[in-house]
Amino acid sequence: MTTVIRMALIFLICFSVNVGNVGGQDKKPAKPPSKSQQFSSLKFRNIGPFRGGRSNAVSGVLGDSRLYYFGSTGGGLWKTTDAGITWRNISDKFFKSGSVGAIAVAPSDPNVIYVGMGEHAVRGVMTSHGDGIYKSTDAGQTWKHIGLKDSRHIAAMRIHPLNPEHVYVAVQGSLYGPSAERGVYRSTDGGDNWEQVLFVNESTGAADLSMDANNPRILYAGMWDHQRLPWKIRSGGPGSGIHKSTDGGTTWTKLTTGLPDKMGKVAVDVSPANSNIVYANIEAAKGGVFRSTNAGKSWKQVNSDRVTVARAWYYIEIFADPKDENRVYVLNAPVLKSIDGGKSFSKIPNPHGDQHDLWINPADPENMILGNDGGGCITFNGGKSWSSENNQPTAQFYRVIADNQFPYRVYGGQQDNSSVSIASRSLSGGIDESDWFPTAGGESAFIAFDPDNPKTVFGTSIQGIIDRHDLETDERKSIMVYPQLNLGTLPKDQRYRFNWNGPLTSQVQDPRVLYHGANILFRSDDSGDTWTEISDDLTRNEVDKHGDGGVPFTNEAAGGEVYNTISYIAASPLEAGTIWVGTDDGLIHLTDDEGKTWLNVTPNGLEESLINAIDLSPHDANTAFAAATRYKFDDLAPMAFKTVDNGKSWASIVNGIGEKHFVRVVRQDPVNAQVLYAGTEGGLYISFDQGAKWHPFQLKLPTCPITDLTFQDNDLIVATSGRSFWILDDLGPIQQSGGDLQPTDFKLFAPKPSYKYSSSSAAADPSKPASPYQGQNPLNGVIIDYQLGDKWTKKMNLKLEVIDQNGTVIRTLSSAEQKNVKKWEGGPSPQPRLPAKPGLNRFHWDLRTDPIPGVTNVHLMGSHNGPRVIPGNYMIRLSTDQDGIGPAEIQATVKPDPRINATEEDYQRQQTALNRISELANDIHQSVHQFRQVKSQLAGRLSLLKKMEDKTELVALGQAALERINKWEVQLVQPKQKTQQDVINFRNQLNAELTYLGGALDTNDSSISTSTGKI
Repeated sequence: MTTVIRMALIFLICFSVNVGNVGGQDKKPAKPPSKSQQFSSLKFRNIGPFRGGRSNAVSGVLGDSRLYYFGSTGGGLWKTTDAGITWRNISDKFFKSGSVGAIAVAPSDPNVIYVGMGEHAVRGVMTSHGDGIYKSTDAGQTWKHIGLKDSRHIAAMRIHPLNPEHVYVAVQGSLYGPSAERGVYRSTDGGDNWEQVLFVNESTGAADLSMDANNPRILYAGMWDHQRLPWKIRSGGPGSGIHKSTDGGTTWTKLTTGLPDKMGKVAVDVSPANSNIVYANIEAAKGGVFRSTNAGKSWKQVNSDRVTVARAWYYIEIFADPKDENRVYVLNAPVLKSIDGGKSFSKIPNPHGDQHDLWINPADPENMILGNDGGGCITFNGGKSWSSENNQPTAQFYRVIADNQFPYRVYGGQQDNSSVSIASRSLSGGIDESDWFPTAGGESAFIAFDPDNPKTVFGTSIQGIIDRHDLETDERKSIMVYPQLNLGTLPKDQRYRFNWNGPLTSQVQDPRVLYHGANILFRSDDSGDTWTEISDDLTRNEVDKHGDGGVPFTNEAAGGEVYNTISYIAASPLEAGTIWVGTDDGLIHLTDDEGKTWLNVTPNGLEESLINAIDLSPHDANTAFAAATRYKFDDLAPMAFKTVDNGKSWASIVNGIGEKHFVRVVRQDPVNAQVLYAGTEGGLYISFDQGAKWHPFQLKLPTCPITDLTFQDNDLIVATSGRSFWILDDLGPIQQSGGDLQPTDFKLFAPKPSYKYSSSSAAADPSKPASPYQGQNPLNGVIIDYQLGDKWTKKMNLKLEVIDQNGTVIRTLSSAEQKNVKKWEGGPSPQPRLPAKPGLNRFHWDLRTDPIPGVTNVHLMGSHNGPRVIPGNYMIRLSTDQDGIGPAEIQATVKPDPRINATEEDYQRQQTALNRISELANDIHQSVHQFRQVKSQLAGRLSLLKKMEDKTELVALGQAALERINKWEVQLVQPKQKTQQDVINFRNQLNAELTYLGGALDTNDSSISTSTGKI
């Protein structure tokens, strides 16, 4: 028996070994890292502005008046736990789309949250679709996608009051075409399975959904028959109406008695205070507020004021007060409140104008959160005051441009707000409201100026509005081509047809020359005082598409539906007089003689589409790139083209871009002609072979649409729809590697020239914001990128040295862990540690020399930092203690701040003084350290001598020496200072005076005052 068991064990062991070998043979090789992973040490930073953008969805939490959520249109989901003082994004790591349409928190379990994607206030411009529903069971810490991925736009969600797994969803559906996935859906298992319980037709979606608070089996649905086209919105049709279910959504009845026969958009809400009272806000020929007193059996119109239904497709929202059956709110451009059952309304002031969602606290109706085109805001007094919306970096920007100032400024038009000029970096710890201001143009602005001297800024807005902003006088002047109030005017009756985003640009060679596009192209040589037509109509000019922008009940004539217009202008960076023009109906034209003759260079077979951007190569006059899209024709496929023969032929360049990530812009890298960047509805992409293959390239960018891209100071600047502006500092590693980062390399990349700049931002990681209200500054000083081979381990030590013009090592930094570092208040800060992981690493040298040592447990009124270097060339050396690796060296250039009027002699004099102060302070601290060592040794000897006979004289000499050392030490440092306040209590000594003097001298302005010079 023992032999049998032994044989069986041997068999099992052999079998296990063989199985292991087989598994090893079948094991797939490791997947190579993506381009985002390879370049992960490069991270975008958000510069703001912190001024909220559109929100279609809000929610509070019953039982916690500090906790709220709002959904941004493009910028994801945000949460506050301090009643709106600060907000943080909680969706970036989980959501695959950024535009939120609805939020619902389970009344019986606040940890359960459902979020429906795709905004429901659907615009003709700046509207993004969603990808279904996400669910959290831990109050938003983690999320899971739970279905309805083709729902596109979700308007509302309602959860059973006692069962968080029982949920209903109002799916508005596809905006631009018919779709089957729309109507009301139900899940009884928390979203694992969905059932379509109300469907009217493929053009009718659910715009609203209300659940009876007293009987959750009773539901009311506002159904909306609608479709957008590029030139109009149809808001209304036979599918519109109100439906009711009394069995939890299994069956529905359409309500008709007392309601209009034909309707557009519909909102409905049943009063929690009285289930028989139901309110509706209805778009119709005679629309307005309707009220039922018998649970929907019959209705009566109680208000027909236009303010309740104006621009119905964008608004039409109604909310019944949870405790007062006669109190009801209507959201339109104002917030409207009625206390008499909807018969009359008064306006409630709030931080922004266009209103989209409201959550009323069932336990305290004076407490509400409002979602509007400025973000989310909270009130505790019924709307008398609201929390700020200027703490939310959720702005939607259409375009971006930057000037050549230092620091350069970034410009763009914010949706439903002003245009913005914002600094790319600030002197403080972050970029805040003091660093930006409104400038020319409006929400949809294209901006133009002389980039070298942008004291005059030109900006467009809707309907051909264009103005000129003099930054010195702050004067603004209208310079419209043809001053006509086009709001409300049919396109066929307008002198010129302007796109919502009427394009504007300046000539690269002579920025005084401006180009401005309507359906024809204009030129101005006198700052817009006069305009000259330099083309005929460059569009398809389809007269049948120049009528009402909205049908059948509400016209829409704000400008978003004006069609057959120029949508983009590109002036050649290489040849003056060469201009490319793209239109919103899919045409591209080219002139090389300042408009005397035009050539249609539209890609063969391109259907009617929006030419959203054209990029003319700075490297080759014959090369151009075009981004086109047909999303307004319900086609979300990416479209981008390249020509290398001046438009004679085009090649499609979309390989690798997501199937529904339609392309808004393609830009060619200013240094490496092979590198392209694409901004899409689904994020950022990069190509290292001129578009033959694209790679996702987020680098910590949030999940949101990318609307435009530009370059400045070798940085990539990104405009987003819903997350403001972002900057990727120094594209050097991308340009120099061409995307080919070899795993065995030990390499330093050449940094871009850096500036000596008096910034107080010293964050080691720019992804960490300076405060909840500020944009992020770049890393201080010289940005250093280096590649370490894939064999690099944590045991290897990396050393970085900075060497000045004299060959002297002035700063040494290491990747080694700093062990046994003693910290005390007022002592030296730990030295930054070099990142050292296999692959690409990014670090920054803050332009300082090695620090002075601290005196243990002595508080210093001043800084232990070494002084900053002067402008010049420095060598960066990277080395390791491993044989056969490195070293690598590269030159870094430090430039003076161009705003400072200083000579080379000024800088040399400053550096001489700072170096002398640093040397003296270093010598003092080293001396004190030596004194203390001598004192320690002397005290030990004295302790022994005191025990010996006949050593009295020697002990006396030792005691005298100790006293002299102590007296000398307290003249150099102040050992009684232990905390910041002690600098007031005890006199500061020589070391503090020196470091204080050094701090006074170590400024961006290199001049030394007479009084300081004497010291």
